[in-house]
Amino acid sequence: MTDRWFDRLVEQLSRLPGIGRKTATRLAFALVDDRDLARDLSEALRETWERVRECPRCRNLTEGDSCSVCSDPSRGGSICVVANPADLRSIEDAGLFRGLYFVLHGLLAPLDGMGPTQLGVERLVRLVEETGCEEVILALDATSDGEATCSFLGRALECTGARVTRLARGMPSGASVEFMDALTLAQAFEGRRKV
Repeated sequence: MTDRWFDRLVEQLSRLPGIGRKTATRLAFALVDDRDLARDLSEALRETWERVRECPRCRNLTEGDSCSVCSDPSRGGSICVVANPADLRSIEDAGLFRGLYFVLHGLLAPLDGMGPTQLGVERLVRLVEETGCEEVILALDATSDGEATCSFLGRALECTGARVTRLARGMPSGASVEFMDALTLAQAFEGRRKV
């Protein structure tokens, strides 16, 4: 099949994380074959695009004025910094943390245009100062970019007086927070150390 619309659909689907060209092609055929599925998916994507935005406080995804975590008055005392909303969801689903979050939406990668401004580092420092939190937990991937980001954030947060720790035990080098199971996440939270 050489129709340009189909090739464009495959190309767009293959941009999704973990979706290669073959899988994208299978998904494209499924959408073409099932018009109800295509319509429902289209509506869900449109609604998401129109309604979901960034929480002004922590940068998590939300439909309201602030996310459910920031709106919960029982949460506080510490802030967990994550690279993306998927990492936040994994930690929340595991039920390991009852404080606030801050979402970087990436890791330091200057060659890819991800610097302190894109990560919202100034906003993080302000949030730590405003909340008077005692601890900032860096729950970032155990990769070279994650390590560099942790080191940078440790230095940037020194002025706040908060203790800065990071996940340790249970998180192997090269691992992504998003894909860890609850037990591994629990061990990583228990074994966190000062940056």
